[in-house]
Amino acid sequence: MVLSQTTTDNSLFPIVELIDGLKNDDVQLRVDSIKKLSTFALALGVEHTRNELIPFLTNGIYDEGEVLLALAEQLGSFTPLVGGSEYVHCLLPPLEGLATVEEKDVRDKAVDSLRKICVEHNSEDLETHFVPVVKRLAIGDWFSSRTSACGLFSECYPRLSVATKAELRSYFRSLCQDDNPRVRMVAAEKLGEFAKVVEVEYLEYLIPMFQVLAQDGQESVRLLAVEACISLAGLLQQKDEKIRVMPILCQATEDKSWRVRYMVVDHFIDLQKAVGPEITKTNLVPILQSLLNDVKEEVRAAAARKVDEFCQNMDPSVKEKIIMNNILPYDKVGPYSLYVCSAKMVGR
Repeated sequence: MVLSQTTTDNSLFPIVELIDGLKNDDVQLRVDSIKKLSTFALALGVEHTRNELIPFLTNGIYDEGEVLLALAEQLGSFTPLVGGSEYVHCLLPPLEGLATVEEKDVRDKAVDSLRKICVEHNSEDLETHFVPVVKRLAIGDWFSSRTSACGLFSECYPRLSVATKAELRSYFRSLCQDDNPRVRMVAAEKLGEFAKVVEVEYLEYLIPMFQVLAQDGQESVRLLAVEACISLAGLLQQKDEKIRVMPILCQATEDKSWRVRYMVVDHFIDLQKAVGPEITKTNLVPILQSLLNDVKEEVRAAAARKVDEFCQNMDPSVKEKIIMNNILPYDKVGPYSLYVCSAKMVGR
């Protein structure tokens, strides 16, 4: 790191102390030095922090995961130390680098910090500086880069221009179809979050992404796709729109992995609230029957535990009929008595 000639001896001292700390053989002492970054930055002032400290942190630190984790966390609160939101974009290079490292904890913390400083960008700087970071991460050579990109779309999307939004939807679709299952897994995890910020008219654009992820060869991807699909069902406005996600969920109830089927059970009440009484009657009751009759005991037991609340939420005009005709006959769960639960629902 080269300091300008105008740097006084007093302002040079924090940098010397930082460099000495980062050269220490003791990892904990190096972590402690990073945790003092805000103190060093205050001593340097905003101009030297922007022009000298941040480039040093971008190019000069290759260290243990604990040190990089501490750095990723520190940078998330550095905006005032670089001169405020007008200059917040100067924090992007070191965080972009940290978002590509192998250690997952470091990447996750870097993404957290990127999301935090995203809101501190004005709309123009968001388009000029932040979005290019998202795009570079999304097409990076390493899976680590692409997984990090998945967590940034929902934070920046709402404040972008129409054209840039269209680009980001396309980038996210590519991540959902990525060759690496670890990327697809994070894309599935973040798809529900992304759906919440996408305009209503583009929600149907996301349904094929759910369909692809729900049929993924990796169990971990399908698990997360189920959860995201339930989020989407709650966002769709019309009954005919909501009904489009039901084949995805029906497919999940027949998944070869009992954990995927269990995931449907786990979110069953959320799904019921999302789709409303009519779809509950026509679509969810058959799904519940299937789950109560599942070959895996854990799935059957979990489904039985949902019956009470599921019945409470049903349309009163059809509740008793459905309980007696469509739920009681599926009392195959042993100690989890559907009869007791269902009879209570009809007041018997």
